Amino acid sequence: MRELDIYYSTGEQSLFVRTTEEQLRPTDSAGVEVEVRLDESLIYQTMDGFGASFTDSAAYLIHQVLPEEQRSILMKKLFDPEEGIGLSVLRNPMGASDYARFFYSYNDLPEGETDPEMQRFSIEHDEADVIPLLQEALALNPSIKLFGSPWSAPGWMKTSGSMIGGELKKEYYEAYANYFVRYIESYAKHGLFIYAVTPQNEPLYVPGHYPGMLMTAEMQTDFVKNYLKPAFVKHGLSTKILAYDHNWDRPEYPLSVLQEAGEAVDGVAWHWYGGEASAQSQVKEAFPDKEVHFSEGSGGEWIPAFEPAFSNVMRTGIEILRNHSQSLVLWNMALDEQNGPTVPGFGRSTCRGIVTVNQQTRELEYTLDYYALAHFSTVIRPKAVRIATESDQPSIRSVAFRNMDDSIGVVLFNDDEQASDVRLRLRGTELPSLRMESKSALSIRLNN
Repeated sequence: MRELDIYYSTGEQSLFVRTTEEQLRPTDSAGVEVEVRLDESLIYQTMDGFGASFTDSAAYLIHQVLPEEQRSILMKKLFDPEEGIGLSVLRNPMGASDYARFFYSYNDLPEGETDPEMQRFSIEHDEADVIPLLQEALALNPSIKLFGSPWSAPGWMKTSGSMIGGELKKEYYEAYANYFVRYIESYAKHGLFIYAVTPQNEPLYVPGHYPGMLMTAEMQTDFVKNYLKPAFVKHGLSTKILAYDHNWDRPEYPLSVLQEAGEAVDGVAWHWYGGEASAQSQVKEAFPDKEVHFSEGSGGEWIPAFEPAFSNVMRTGIEILRNHSQSLVLWNMALDEQNGPTVPGFGRSTCRGIVTVNQQTRELEYTLDYYALAHFSTVIRPKAVRIATESDQPSIRSVAFRNMDDSIGVVLFNDDEQASDVRLRLRGTELPSLRMESKSALSIRLNN
């Protein structure tokens, strides 16, 4: 019999609690009996991991607002694989996003000036808070992979003349490709290797109140194939290029870019704000050799009550992994008590961070997203390979991975309105039944 590590969530006051088989064994016949079969002969994607983003706002709150002792504890709880939940993917904005204290790029110029040679390029902004936190995270967990995504090119490269609105001017495609090269090279000087970039965050959404930039599939194909990839080759960069970086509801966009840009693109990044996770599989089936990444999903006040909010992350997270994603990355690593800071003129923010840092009291609170991520990242480690799972009841959602140490990580979510007694079957062996209450989450690591 394998030794089991078990973590269980049943509600706001009982989140990611370490428990035992004995404590979860059914004491009556009230639960529906469900079998979940694990099949190691069917394998799928290799996992990079789970994480969030050190936006300007998040990095400022953690690095400057939190007292040093609290920050050290938080960083361990986020990234240490033994003492924390071992987050291993960080996808950071290249310049300001909506969650920044002010507008900035890595090459801001006075109106009317241009710098196509990138002579005034600088990541000085990131050297204050973002880079020290990335270095600290990597020291705690060397398995971390870094992703970069711009919300906008510098204003002088765009038709709007601003980081808000507009699109990239054709005459600056080469300059913008070199902007990416300088970003990657500048980070490397700090010992930070950028695993992958996307050409544009949410390229089909052009907000009127925070940085954004229209980039159609045709524009992205042209930019990546004829400028960005050649610039990477010229400078000997192995950083991957992921197309799209937007919602599930427009799979025709990445399909078009993959078809037209071919080998210049390494995969696709997805968000969850529209459509279904099955879009990931639709594109994967058409281009089986390309990587699949889930690069952004935020929780927030639009799902205010605790149970549906936690359930949404667990339910959707399992579906993201069942649809071939190598990563599951939520949004802000930290926000304050007002769900900020946000860029000037943004208005009311409704997003939720992985933690909340109260700017008035300097108190730290771990949100439901931290515990939801913990359910995945604690039992599914980097380089784990997904294996097949099949449940008797669709309401018992499941996903499983075989880790490098041959342990098996299983994440279960009871999406039913009643309790269920869940029995895992692996290699022909049945494990004891475990009682799962309605809307509860269960993570199990089966150790040798």
